[in-house]
Amino acid sequence: MESSKSANRTKRSARGEQRSQSSIGPETISSEEISGWIIGRLPESWFEQSPTVTIDHDEILIIGRLPALDLGDEVDPVAKAAAETGRITRFREETREERMTIAREGQHHFGKVISWGAEIGDTRHIFTHLSIPVMTRLRQSERTVLDTLVDSGVARSRSDALAWCVKLVATNADEWLLKLRKAMESVETIRQQGPLA
Repeated sequence: MESSKSANRTKRSARGEQRSQSSIGPETISSEEISGWIIGRLPESWFEQSPTVTIDHDEILIIGRLPALDLGDEVDPVAKAAAETGRITRFREETREERMTIAREGQHHFGKVISWGAEIGDTRHIFTHLSIPVMTRLRQSERTVLDTLVDSGVARSRSDALAWCVKLVATNADEWLLKLRKAMESVETIRQQGPLA
């Protein structure tokens, strides 16, 4: 009886160690290193310039610009948008297998999911990307904002309304958010150069 209790304690302790180690996560890798690896790994023929690589805690999103289509001078805007969508769809199908290989390698290296998108002209499509639930606590005045958006038909649910609010802030505070991200990158660079690095 005593030995089974001791074995259970050992198992629980091992699980606790495992949990604490996994919460530490992989060694911090800079966004420049991730972007550099991705740009170096992609075939040069895919995009007309280096892709945009956006990185957060969970995901790496790669959006590349495809070469412009030659549709002539007087093309209907609807036909142009349809042609651009068709070209992005073709790119998606033709590169699927190789993109999946790169995504697997990247996830192994960086511990983040790799998602893809492409743009051409004024058209942009994101093929695969994460939609992650984010828990938050809101007071009544904040919930009222979300409920107003739901009641007015702007959003389908509180979750949808919160996503709408985040998009609105991102659109209207672009410049401020960019400055904030640059400041955070500077802090990270200084931290990496510090005496404990």
